[in-house]
Amino acid sequence: MPILMNKNSITISKESVKKRGGIVILDLKEYQELCRKAIPTYYLSGKKAEEIDKLVEEGLREYKEGKTINASSLREALNVYGKKNRQNKKHRILKKIS
Repeated sequence: MPILMNKNSITISKESVKKRGGIVILDLKEYQELCRKAIPTYYLSGKKAEEIDKLVEEGLREYKEGKTINASSLREALNVYGKKNRQNKKHRILKKIS
């Protein structure tokens, strides 16, 4: 973005503003406050915190073991997961039969 600056002013070309879809100017404190509020922070304690910690540990362990699936949406993930479970169930049934 071409910007010209002197002691008292900043000049930004109209083409740059149009090309980028607009411009926002905030003072640093306001920007920092906006960033702080943009993503909420939650702190859990007690039993709920322990449950979440265990769930995260289990998920990371499964990821390292290659037990996770790739999907572009929740719907696709549920479909893939359902197919895997059906295949595993068939495999267990066939093992019992033989």
